[in-house]
Amino acid sequence: MERHEREARQPRLRRRAQGELEAQVLAVLHGAAGPVNAAWVQERIGGDLAYTTVMTILTRLLAKGAVMRERVGRSFVWRSAADEAGLAALRMRKVLDGERDRGAVLASFVTTLSPADERMLRGLLGAGGAGG
Repeated sequence: MERHEREARQPRLRRRAQGELEAQVLAVLHGAAGPVNAAWVQERIGGDLAYTTVMTILTRLLAKGAVMRERVGRSFVWRSAADEAGLAALRMRKVLDGERDRGAVLASFVTTLSPADERMLRGLLGAGGAGG
């Protein structure tokens, strides 16, 4: 059997989207007991993910403010910058920051809230939003 025939018959590994990889890396960091190195993250994600890919994702997450790093010796250790609620809020903020008409986006968002969520938001705004 020729090489290209063997390669054609072997199952192809599914390519993950960037957002999916970021979510997996963040999930691994959330499960860590403390700061970890990139090799530890790579091992926990498993599969065929290259070390350089893990480093790229960690660097992108650092630029987004989702992770923090600290130099230990000649390398870095990484940890999540926030809990899951904080990371969801960061993603929401990034979406909002990318829109021209923030007021329209916020108004549209609020009109889709359930009554219970709207009451919760009003309570949060009343409790901490008055001071600016």
